[in-house]
Amino acid sequence: MQQCNKIEAQTMSGAKIFMKCLEEEGVEYIFGIPGGVILPIYNEFYKNETTTHILTKHEQGAVHAAEGYAKSSGKVGVVIATSGPGATNTVTGLADAYYDSVPIVVFTGNVSTSALGNDAFQEADIVSITRACTKYNYIVRDIKDLASIIKEAFYIAQTGRPGPVLVDLPKDILVSTCEYNYSEDVNLLGYTPEIETNDKDVAKIFKELTEAEKPLILCGGGVVISDSFDELTILSEKNNIPIVSTLMGLGGFPASHKHFAGFSGMHGNSWSNLAIYNCDLLLILGSRLSDRQTGSVSGYCPNAKIIHVDIDPISLNKNLQSDISVQGDINQTLNILLDLSDKNPLSEEKKSARSKWIDEINNNKNEGLKYRIHTTNESLKPSEVIEKVYELSDPEAFIITEVGQHQMWSAQYYNKNNPRRFITSGGLGTMGFGLPAALGVQLAHPDKQVIVFAGDGSIQMNIQELATANTYNLPIKIFIINNGYLGMVRQWQHLMYDRYSESKIFSPDYIALSKAYGIGGFTVKGRGDLHILEEAMNYPGPALINCTVEEEDDVYPWVPAGKGNKEMLMEAKK
Repeated sequence: MQQCNKIEAQTMSGAKIFMKCLEEEGVEYIFGIPGGVILPIYNEFYKNETTTHILTKHEQGAVHAAEGYAKSSGKVGVVIATSGPGATNTVTGLADAYYDSVPIVVFTGNVSTSALGNDAFQEADIVSITRACTKYNYIVRDIKDLASIIKEAFYIAQTGRPGPVLVDLPKDILVSTCEYNYSEDVNLLGYTPEIETNDKDVAKIFKELTEAEKPLILCGGGVVISDSFDELTILSEKNNIPIVSTLMGLGGFPASHKHFAGFSGMHGNSWSNLAIYNCDLLLILGSRLSDRQTGSVSGYCPNAKIIHVDIDPISLNKNLQSDISVQGDINQTLNILLDLSDKNPLSEEKKSARSKWIDEINNNKNEGLKYRIHTTNESLKPSEVIEKVYELSDPEAFIITEVGQHQMWSAQYYNKNNPRRFITSGGLGTMGFGLPAALGVQLAHPDKQVIVFAGDGSIQMNIQELATANTYNLPIKIFIINNGYLGMVRQWQHLMYDRYSESKIFSPDYIALSKAYGIGGFTVKGRGDLHILEEAMNYPGPALINCTVEEEDDVYPWVPAGKGNKEMLMEAKK
């Protein structure tokens, strides 16, 4: 291990060292479930005054809760799980955090080092299992390395492109003793996360931006992660440039701003996808450019120069070939562009040309909004529920989604004017993410309103975490968009196949379920019950609101798989 600056040494057990390291890292909450091999750590919790343990009901729920905490606060989320099934239950959450660049550290227990590889009870080679879905992982084989490994884990998780780190803790490491030396500095050979953005590269970007008549900026998740909300807003205003957003970038630029051109991608706004298709320059900031964003890359932005900036060089030219690709920090890049903008203000001619470009986008928006007409019968549209909740919610509210149709409706219909306020599972698309993630968000922001939109399929994936909401009296409000189907599966079956197969699902009596978990329960059966949403929003504790909506309403626009983003379907197939 790297030798670092040290503070005064004390002899401690591995479990005490673990707790001391969490204190040094400023960990407020750790999410987890106790088990045999990690009991030495749990024995230390009762006298710990700095880190609060949150007892979830499943290890996957613990990881998603840590993700919600991290995504909404910008801090590192922390998880602890026991060996064997406890460890393997964290894998889905680790993969979710890996795809969405979420800084979390997951600690797992394991059998003693002498028993590793002997198929002991509840042994799992979690380091090998998670190698493909973590930024880095460790197994501690010598207690003398424990403190420095924990320090490194936190450092790796939150520097460069953030991501999950796993630390595996054999039982004997937790009960043996050594001198505790806390590492104040980390210097890992071959790991240089602090990227100094090259001024000359950014000058090339600025030159292209200046010359373009129809420039467009794609705001990816990297804008949110790098806390570049203000810088992007000012750059857009100084240079009269419209902004579109990826799913993970929502909130990175205010949705109410006159330059916001919407949410783009497979189920993005029609005018947003058309803006990308019609622009003559696309500046991509902090996006992986997955297939859900680009559709067929040949039809993504065929007439544009493409400039891509990302802190992770692997994301550059991976899915889409760029004319200019720059490895750089998004915040640094934007600040250099702002400095160049101050020195080289936009000409009146260019301002005029770009105003016409923004008018073109707005005309397409007006045309696209015609498809948002609600039905006139008593059946309730999912979009109406989301719009009504938006009307009733606080401007500073946090919106968390599960995964499915409701996720896309939430992205389309709920305006996001602040960063880190829209929390969802992007890259992995994990059903069961939203409810536990909301617990972490509420703990990070105890005085803020936390709202969950869920499908009747996805809510049942981790519904046991309602008990956690009750235990800690976390006043989250969960709105179930209940259409009786695995909605997105049914929608795909409708377009691509000639029958529905196993997409019709059973839901429990949610009012009875709410009572069983000791939380509030409300039912909205139609348009005439929309007033109940206000009552539910004002309920003082956690609450579940079951909203019965049209069974076969589909999410549109929709770019079918393999098609270009201009080839959107705007309404249901007859």
